Amino acid sequence: MFGYVTPLKDELKIREYEEFKSYYCGLCFHIKKHFGNLPRMILNYDMTFLALLLDSLSPKETFPTSKVCMTNPIKKKPVLLDNQALFYAAAMNVALVYFKLLDDEHDDHSLKSKTLATILKPYKNKFPTSMDEIYSIIETNLNKLTLLEETKSFSSIDEISDPFSLIVAHIFKDYPFEIVEDNATTREHLFHFGYCLGKWIYIIDAVDDLKKDMEKNKFNPLDFLYNKENLSFEELFPKIKDRVSFTLLNCSSSVKEHLEKLPLQRNEAILHNIISLGMMDKYTKVTHNCNCKDQTKRRKR
Repeated sequence: MFGYVTPLKDELKIREYEEFKSYYCGLCFHIKKHFGNLPRMILNYDMTFLALLLDSLSPKETFPTSKVCMTNPIKKKPVLLDNQALFYAAAMNVALVYFKLLDDEHDDHSLKSKTLATILKPYKNKFPTSMDEIYSIIETNLNKLTLLEETKSFSSIDEISDPFSLIVAHIFKDYPFEIVEDNATTREHLFHFGYCLGKWIYIIDAVDDLKKDMEKNKFNPLDFLYNKENLSFEELFPKIKDRVSFTLLNCSSSVKEHLEKLPLQRNEAILHNIISLGMMDKYTKVTHNCNCKDQTKRRKR
């Protein structure tokens, strides 16, 4: 995932924002504990959301403890430790980034991606074997996505977004730990929740990258599908904006619908903030050509 699924901070209460940060910092600590210090550099906000949602379905609650970390060795902050959802999110964080780097290296012959993938390769040996099936699903569908992009053998946004949507769907549905009301219906809601979220992420990322990809003559599914007249970005985007917006808003509506069908035990206000406000904020910024990836880089600096 790409860092689009985040809360709208200004609309969170201070307590809620502290709770969200306890998951974010907890994810960092879990990556350190189970994979080592180096993979902490690939910490992902979307994986914080994964942990937040799955822990909201856990029959047992984990309470934060105060810890210091290398980014702030003086002030203690609330951190969730020894949490199953965060352990799972840490494994998915490292696996997704590793397989994505391999995919980028294959697609773009990127030296940076090759270097980072080489650095992360030893940590693949630390992937929990209990999650082998999920890793296989990630790798298989990323390969399918690469093949579709290389051969351009797709005719709709639904078709090209399907492999990534399936990855996210299975990451949610195949969570290997117990959840409340753990039955086929709940797991099916998790699958559809993840599928719609994955489709939204894939498309919003394509919109966010469209101008840059067109300038660099790189593949972008929106350019390929809708730019048969070889228009410039400034000419193309106004023509396709309504069509793309319709799909994105349908996806976010479906995500919200399936969230409301899940038996959440905690974190409801934060989750609804992310789904109803955070995703809409990202949609507005991206469709107004405000590059979210550049903003994220500036915030990290």
